[in-house]
Amino acid sequence: MRNVIFALLIWLGLGNALRAQEADIQATIDSQLQAFQIDDFGAAFEFASPNLQRLFQTPENFQRMVTQGYPMVWRPGEVRYLEIREQDGTYWQKVMITDQSGRVHILDYRMLETDAGWRINGVQILDSSDFSA
Repeated sequence: MRNVIFALLIWLGLGNALRAQEADIQATIDSQLQAFQIDDFGAAFEFASPNLQRLFQTPENFQRMVTQGYPMVWRPGEVRYLEIREQDGTYWQKVMITDQSGRVHILDYRMLETDAGWRINGVQILDSSDFSA
């Protein structure tokens, strides 16, 4: 019985830690989305991980990638956070974005914790055929 209680306490502690991470991660994504809404690509670029900043080098290059490859992120209609998961030390936040045309997109944000806080370390567009607006 003592082992069950101990396991339950550990599980609850990990769940609380994940919920705390989740709030910070979602705040980071929200902040980048807000920067996109006002076309402040300099601010949006700051929420990218150091690796992505090195890859794109400038906010202008980042802007081209976002506006051409992720228009649903640049101009979302509605944003809804789905599950968050930790996999091999990496946190992934799944996000459902309904674009302004009503089309649903599911994205998986790969997050990286840095000394400056959470940063977005990549975004994958997932199959959204199971969802409808």
